Amino acid sequence: MDNPLIDLSDVSVRYGGGTIALDRTDLRIAQGDFVALVGPSGCGKSTILKLVAGLLQPTAGGVIVGGREVGAAGAGRTRIGLAFQNPTMLPWLTIRENVMVPLKIVQPFRADYARLKKTEFAERAEALLAQVGLKGFGDKRPWQLSGGMLQRASLCRALIHDPQLLLLDEPFGALDQFTREELWAIMQDLWTTKRPTVLLVTHDLRESAYLANRICVMSSRPGRILEDRAVPFGRPRTLESSYAPEFATLVQQLRMRIAEARSAEPAATELETA
Repeated sequence: MDNPLIDLSDVSVRYGGGTIALDRTDLRIAQGDFVALVGPSGCGKSTILKLVAGLLQPTAGGVIVGGREVGAAGAGRTRIGLAFQNPTMLPWLTIRENVMVPLKIVQPFRADYARLKKTEFAERAEALLAQVGLKGFGDKRPWQLSGGMLQRASLCRALIHDPQLLLLDEPFGALDQFTREELWAIMQDLWTTKRPTVLLVTHDLRESAYLANRICVMSSRPGRILEDRAVPFGRPRTLESSYAPEFATLVQQLRMRIAEARSAEPAATELETA
């Protein structure tokens, strides 16, 4: 892969107390790709996300994002959007104002925020809210929206500043199945129209197969990528297609691979304490 947007090379992370969260991991993601990380709990999926976001430094190895080493001088020029399981809206702001928060922080938008916040930037926020089914809710406060509606607004906030890279950490995990599936379709539409590079952490295997172009299966701690599998289904994917036999076969194969990884956990623990 030439000039990947994300390049993790032989990366290890050891936390205080000697816990090895990630061990000699390689991962390369091209600009515009959609990659899902799946695996047992505690295998290092969120650790990879934090490394890419610059929230964590590797103990060994290199993390390159946008051609620059994360944490090095001059790094940070790749615009990043973040969405987590908890949408964490600011209760004193309207939904529109919450969505516009990155525009107050991230250049080049920050320089123009005071001038454009009631015109162009407000229109940008309203267009995104309409795209996710929240037209007319911009003036509401967070406490007036359901969990699913807040997560839609959170996706808008993550995309408002046109990020090249979108990091999603279990963004739909706290929602009921029906709402979650609605948001899969919305996320697919957002990716199709804006084409950011997406790295998704999820425990939901159907979700990974519905949304991603590639699925990386991780081992139990210490985490390693055991398998990097291309998703063979075309787009747009639908809820109906997610119940097709070939889709179910892929999900079952992923489930069995993770079960194998979980069964190796005692050996991982011995390595960690050795």
